[in-house]
Amino acid sequence: MNTVIVEQTIPSPLGSLRLLASVDGLRAIEFPDFPDRKRWRPAPAATNVADARTPEECAAAEVIAHAQAQLEEYFAGTRTTFDLPLAPEGTGFQQKVWMALRAIPFGETASYGDVARRIGHPDAVRAVGAANGANPISIVVPCHRVIGADGRLTGFGGGLPAKRYLLDLERTAREPSLFSAPPSRH
Repeated sequence: MNTVIVEQTIPSPLGSLRLLASVDGLRAIEFPDFPDRKRWRPAPAATNVADARTPEECAAAEVIAHAQAQLEEYFAGTRTTFDLPLAPEGTGFQQKVWMALRAIPFGETASYGDVARRIGHPDAVRAVGAANGANPISIVVPCHRVIGADGRLTGFGGGLPAKRYLLDLERTAREPSLFSAPPSRH
């Protein structure tokens, strides 16, 4: 039985984002405006959200609606974590890496070596890099938070300017405002 995939392209500060989902959860977030980004594999025969009719398509469309709302909140600086069902396709090792990426706190970064150590494979830095690059759910599975050991920005599916934008967005959202309430003295 083929998995029913539903898609929708939404605007974002990074350009268009193509969301793909099934009844099981969010499958991919693509950057269609960035020509160097690989497409989610396998290229699905996806139904547009507006054309969703079957129960499976409607359930997948609901996943996309939640993802879109949470991405809008993230880009507005009001969401620091995502609470979505995820269904990325990948090897066991890739799944382990992607789970570790989700543990990197909002506004913080980690090196590929940090991630390799976190998953118990300290010598698998290159494999971690490959799994990071294969992450189909950018932003929600925050591969943009992984940087080189020397602190340099390394590859990102939406391009390095997009990676810088996301890191700056998170850093800015974490910084206390001049007008924040003072800490309680109690």
